Amino acid sequence: MSDIIDKRLRADRFRQRLGTAMKDTSITQSELSRRIGVDRSTISQLLKDKGARLPNAQVVGECATALGVSADWLLSLTDLPENTAAILANALTVTEAPRALVDEQIFNWHQEAAGFKIRHVPAGLPDMLKTDEMLVWEYSAHLGRTSEQAINASRDRLHWMRSSQSDYEIALPRHEMDSFAQGVGYYAGLPTHIRQRQLDQFADLTEQLYPRMRLYLFDAHRLFSSPITVFGPLLAVLYLGRNYLAFRDTERVSGFTEHFDALVRQADVTARQIPDHVRDLKKLL
Repeated sequence: MSDIIDKRLRADRFRQRLGTAMKDTSITQSELSRRIGVDRSTISQLLKDKGARLPNAQVVGECATALGVSADWLLSLTDLPENTAAILANALTVTEAPRALVDEQIFNWHQEAAGFKIRHVPAGLPDMLKTDEMLVWEYSAHLGRTSEQAINASRDRLHWMRSSQSDYEIALPRHEMDSFAQGVGYYAGLPTHIRQRQLDQFADLTEQLYPRMRLYLFDAHRLFSSPITVFGPLLAVLYLGRNYLAFRDTERVSGFTEHFDALVRQADVTARQIPDHVRDLKKLL
């Protein structure tokens, strides 16, 4: 609440909100006095005093805790009555993250954010740019059905993401692309012909979809990022492996956005350079 409130009005609102919170929680004056360790007459005075005087910070804080509301709400500093724990509970959710091509929750978030810019740091190479044979190699042990059935079910969702009205910015550690091209680390054992065709697809799609989809490579020696996705101003999602942590409060979404934008600003390979860079990597195979 940005408006400056007269002391007398603030005190009057405190009395009103204190009484409302007591009524909503069915807490009597006697019970509240016991919970916060003051005389019952003190509570009575807080509710009936018509002056401009407010109780001290300790009493306000104790009342807020006992009644399950925020001290800021009692003092008219916010119109949200929830205490910090309740606000965090509403702003933060933990969701299971199955090992799948495009799981239901991720697709729902993409649909919710349609039309907004989506910023993405994937855990590996971005799924929306992968070939079918790359998807089979990577996910066959986790698909549950046959690889063909699972990929057919996911292809429509991947196509929707590619053709949606959202702008996509994807930031990837440069070493991830290098390791893929060389077939080392996580990509050890991936046949050369699959890597060649995948590099072709990276080059083709990043040209075709530019500027609506932009891929950047950053130097992990200078910058670090966990896998994250920021869905416009709506939410930011941190990928933990088995779970997603989804934040909806403005401050945290803004923080994730600033973090991602720093990766883009300091990228070693820009979106315009990606197609040529990927084709140069293919020449080394």
